[in-house]
Amino acid sequence: MRGEIMTKIAVLASGEGTNLEAILEAAEAGEISGRVVLVISDRKKAPALDRARRRGVEALWLDPRPYRERAAYDRILLEKLQQARIDLVVLAGFMRLLSPVLIKAYSNRIMNTHPALLPAFPGVAGVSEALAYGVRVSGCTVHFVDEGIDTGPVILQEAVPVLQNDTEEMLHRRIKAAEYLLYPRAIELFCRGRLRVEGRRCYIERG
Repeated sequence: MRGEIMTKIAVLASGEGTNLEAILEAAEAGEISGRVVLVISDRKKAPALDRARRRGVEALWLDPRPYRERAAYDRILLEKLQQARIDLVVLAGFMRLLSPVLIKAYSNRIMNTHPALLPAFPGVAGVSEALAYGVRVSGCTVHFVDEGIDTGPVILQEAVPVLQNDTEEMLHRRIKAAEYLLYPRAIELFCRGRLRVEGRRCYIERG
């Protein structure tokens, strides 16, 4: 059982790393029976790297510029993950599309969070598109990553009401607050060996 050993987690992040911070705090509080041992960014000055270093987590900048193709970059990324014996890869605002090289090697072991209730409003403009469409409820989705854009099996979702006077910033702030709680829950389910994927469906086994 995966839950009987400490799951080694790597987080890939390009920006501020607020989801990373929520994951690190949950792990320190014992809410995740796994440990973030590596944070990798494609941006040298990403604040996420500083957040990792402050907590004693190995932080690595992997410059994409020398690699002309996504697959070439991902092969180096995969090498770093395998060297660290990573069990689970978590995307936290990582602004690069992953190639099949990495996705196949970590099939159903790469998680992402999206600020909408998938399959509605995939892509980078999920919050603004939901607001423009006039939905009454939006939210966030934690899902496994496949070779599509936000098309992998859904693990957990959390609804967030859209208020009448919402701006994109206001709605996104409330969705992020929901993400900070939902993402660690999904990671813990993985760490406890409670997730089973069959086709498009992700089942949560009883603990």
